[in-house]
Amino acid sequence: MNNAIHPAYAPVVFRDRAANHAFLTRSTMTSERTIEWADGNTYPVVDVEISNVSHPFYTGNQRVLDTAGRVERFERRYAQRPGR
Repeated sequence: MNNAIHPAYAPVVFRDRAANHAFLTRSTMTSERTIEWADGNTYPVVDVEISNVSHPFYTGNQRVLDTAGRVERFERRYAQRPGR
């Protein structure tokens, strides 16, 4: 592997702002901001809007859509009118 063409792969903390949750992993992403982790080391921190901790698919808090109301509204709007 050519060392000159690959980005640096180092430990980074990803912080989910919505759930106030952070996790340490390795990534090629970098940041100017840093955070002191539980192990005493300082790592770059990348803030994310959503992660598996706050995403509705993973948490089970999905919104229930009113599908019956939507179908009825569609049928009313596009129902064939007499004489057509």
